[in-house]
Amino acid sequence: MQVGAVSMGNWVAPLIGPLTTVVASLVSSQTLAPFLATVTRADLDVLAAFLAEGKVAPVVDRTYPLADVAAAVGYMETGHATGKIVVTV
Repeated sequence: MQVGAVSMGNWVAPLIGPLTTVVASLVSSQTLAPFLATVTRADLDVLAAFLAEGKVAPVVDRTYPLADVAAAVGYMETGHATGKIVVTV
């Protein structure tokens, strides 16, 4: 499994992000470099252990009921969220 790219189908689409990064690096004072992460079973086992031990926890900014999904989207669009916005069903 790869993160940030597709394995099958449209093979051109995954190239757009890295090419954009390279072009941006040419016109920027910063050095930008694309990368692709590969997830292994061992990585997932370590992450699962962190979750079980409570070392990794989601950060929930606000919770909205399904009836208030428009308000949730409006809050997200303000750019002030400091964590995930959860819509409960």
